[in-house]
Amino acid sequence: MGRVTERRRVVRVRNGVSGVRPDTLVAEEPLEIRLNGKPLAITMRTPGDDFALAVGFLVSEGVLGSASDVRAVTYCEGATEDGSNTYNVVNVQLAPGVPVPDITLERNVYTTSSCGLCGKASLDAVRTATRFPLRHSAAEDTVRIPARLLGELPDRLRAAQKVFDRTGGLHAAGLFSPQGELLDLREDVGRHNAVDKIVGRAFQAGLLPLAGAVLLVSGRASFELAQKAVMAGIPILAAVSAPSSLAVDLALESDLTLVGFLRGQNMNIYAGEERITL
Repeated sequence: MGRVTERRRVVRVRNGVSGVRPDTLVAEEPLEIRLNGKPLAITMRTPGDDFALAVGFLVSEGVLGSASDVRAVTYCEGATEDGSNTYNVVNVQLAPGVPVPDITLERNVYTTSSCGLCGKASLDAVRTATRFPLRHSAAEDTVRIPARLLGELPDRLRAAQKVFDRTGGLHAAGLFSPQGELLDLREDVGRHNAVDKIVGRAFQAGLLPLAGAVLLVSGRASFELAQKAVMAGIPILAAVSAPSSLAVDLALESDLTLVGFLRGQNMNIYAGEERITL
């Protein structure tokens, strides 16, 4: 099974002086996700939490909603010509009675902005597909976080990034309580994979929807990440960098609180400002 990090030879130049030394790099390998034995998607990821990544991806695609939807998640043997197990192919077997989607159609509807669909079609797809709508009455929607506390979360996330300290080459996704407690942290070469691992681990533990949580990502907030938050029932998504225009549209459409440029006590609240107390 692939390691999280690998060592490579590097010529290091400092102040014009060069030297040869080993360097620690984050590992990157392909993961093929199969649904009931049929290929569904391939993603480049950092090995680890592969089962969580697979089921988290299927939650964001609208295929899964509860742990009872899955009969088994396994690595596929014989994925190579010599029949060896590369641990780079995962099969998710649905439980009896769980409908199998038309994979081609579903992925044309639910995936990222690169799918080529117009913004309106993408927004409609997420709104109709999510099993955990964020709209509630004022009495039911009690998630609130002080702006001061929200501004402290990036430092808490960064302090917990152990692999980033060794490689400098990973994105992170952190799940926090409204009181600022770090509930889970995943690192990956792909920010979308880190979020899928967070959602997948919650799915496996029977914790969806994550209605009382704050999701923080170390990079920008794309439509894809906003989609994953909405599909998992997460009410607040914060990013240290910028959101995309379609991510903001989705947040407004879905009642998702979306925060960008979260740096210390500075932030931009693009949607759902009522959940941020000043």
